[in-house]
Amino acid sequence: MKFLVLQHIKCEHIGLLGHFLDDKGIGYDIVSLYSNQAIPNLSFYQALVILGGPMNVYEEDKYPYLVDEHQAIKEAIQSNTPVLGICLGAQLIAKALGAKVSPNPTKEIGFYPISLTEEGTRSELFRECPPQFAVFQWHGDTFDIPNGATKLASSSLCSNQAFSYDHHAYALQFHVEVTPAMVVHWTTEYQNELKELQKLEEIPALMTEANAQARPLGQVARKIFSNFLEVVHNNQ
Repeated sequence: MKFLVLQHIKCEHIGLLGHFLDDKGIGYDIVSLYSNQAIPNLSFYQALVILGGPMNVYEEDKYPYLVDEHQAIKEAIQSNTPVLGICLGAQLIAKALGAKVSPNPTKEIGFYPISLTEEGTRSELFRECPPQFAVFQWHGDTFDIPNGATKLASSSLCSNQAFSYDHHAYALQFHVEVTPAMVVHWTTEYQNELKELQKLEEIPALMTEANAQARPLGQVARKIFSNFLEVVHNNQ
């Protein structure tokens, strides 16, 4: 078994998901789209993971690789390949399914609780997860729920936090792959954004919360990754 991972920027890497796959002895290839690496033939892989990034799904002129990535995601969904999208990855799945991606009324940056919908509590991806748990957020856009998809989670600041499509494609607006070290790196990498939002003074508190949330988020992340792996196994 092998996963294909699409990465949009160096600092938003596979994180906890990589640790999980390594522990399970599952191989994965990472395509560095920011280095113009080509997306390989999807038939060689049993699952597709799409990571986050600061770009928007509609910025194809600025990031030409989004065009090929869009086609690859559509191909994976149409061929019933299990797909997991995180943040930008979730928005790209929504776009591939014909849903609108647009600015959220509020930028979410930091740890916020999300709540599973009734369908979310019954979904394969969130099996044995608590009905409400804290996740890490860093996004300005949001997606509509595509036709034929099922809304799985919401929050007070962003209504659409997760959806599933045809029991093999899953979109998460939030980050479950982050480690405290990744949060530290992002506050440096995206410092200009924090400055524009007048949030620089919040960085120390964010670091404290990242350390405090590391264990509970790690437990939820491992459960989500385990459930997704079960979807992949059942798809073979």
